Amino acid sequence: MASPSRDASSAHGSASANPYAEAGVDTAAGDLAVELMKTAVRRTHGPEVLGGVGGFAGLFDASALRDYAHPLLATSTDGVGTKVAIAQAIDKHDTIGLDLVGMVVDDIVVVGAKPLFMTDYIACGKVFPERIADIVAGIARGCSETGTALVGGETAEHPGLLGLHDYDVAGAATGVVEADRVLGADRVRPGDVVLALASSGLHSNGYSLVRHIVARSGIQYGDSAADFGTTWGEALLEPTRLYTAPLLRAIHDLGGGIHALSHVTGGGIAANLARVLPQGTWVDLDRSTWSPPPVFRVLADLGGLALEATEGTWNLGIGFVAIVAAEDADAAASALAHDGIATWQVGVVQDGAPPVDAHGSFEQGAKGVDGGAVRLVGTYSGNNSHDGGAS
Repeated sequence: MASPSRDASSAHGSASANPYAEAGVDTAAGDLAVELMKTAVRRTHGPEVLGGVGGFAGLFDASALRDYAHPLLATSTDGVGTKVAIAQAIDKHDTIGLDLVGMVVDDIVVVGAKPLFMTDYIACGKVFPERIADIVAGIARGCSETGTALVGGETAEHPGLLGLHDYDVAGAATGVVEADRVLGADRVRPGDVVLALASSGLHSNGYSLVRHIVARSGIQYGDSAADFGTTWGEALLEPTRLYTAPLLRAIHDLGGGIHALSHVTGGGIAANLARVLPQGTWVDLDRSTWSPPPVFRVLADLGGLALEATEGTWNLGIGFVAIVAAEDADAAASALAHDGIATWQVGVVQDGAPPVDAHGSFEQGAKGVDGGAVRLVGTYSGNNSHDGGAS
């Protein structure tokens, strides 16, 4: 990308005189891609970003960290998964970058950290400059919305390994948080309110199941989808909602009222919430408090699945969960609603042994974390009062 450390090789001369070009790598196209993305990337740069285009590494002035009493760096890395296959199928690449920022930067805010900078990596079968520029422009847009500097990246052409129009994207980001303000399970107390923050749709998880259902139904991504008022591909590419800026504002304004956050990604709502609960606590999440948006209902119906069967795969309308002191729950919900994020109470933290009853089993921790226990109970609402505006 056109940042201090964007790498894209630049071959000159004819293909016949260049053995690398004869092997299928068009490095001149990589240079053109860098030129096309320069403006978008530079918009993410504040005075902390140093250096010019073409360096081997991006430079970020960390002197502002001297204002912290005990700064901790937070870092995260991720990709977008098989959602990229839909972007490739309908040749629409300007929103995948937003998904990448959502998957990477929104993980950092879970601990209360402010993002500082991000780098990206794009591997492709062939560099199509305009396509690469669209992808990076989306990343830059997401970085701008979350206050993150895009300081470096790599575009790699892998002929023979990836198909002509195939690509994958990944990224990594770094943020900072005061040591005594880190959010997490150690702050959670019985009686805390569990708030659900509406998703914009599928976000970037569970697309292998999505693509399986669509393929088995004989649907093409360019087909009109009457339920959504768009094509299937456009509906399924709805970008991931970005929560970082609203959550950082709420954390600041509530002055300690937000105790823990959970980013609902792979594994679903219950497993991700269990990761940020302390041992010895449990939560029943009440399905009746929201209605999964149409995209989930339509896909589940097409796949012959009950919504409950997809709870470990899709977010079903909840993209983030906040665990908040009971006295601050209304203020938190109001602050997030002011930023356009529908928020509602979905449960309360309890302590002691989780009940054994007819409501089903609990998820106990996840991803190697031996945390609390969570399950979903009740029946989903039939209205769309908390559908988050999903497609």
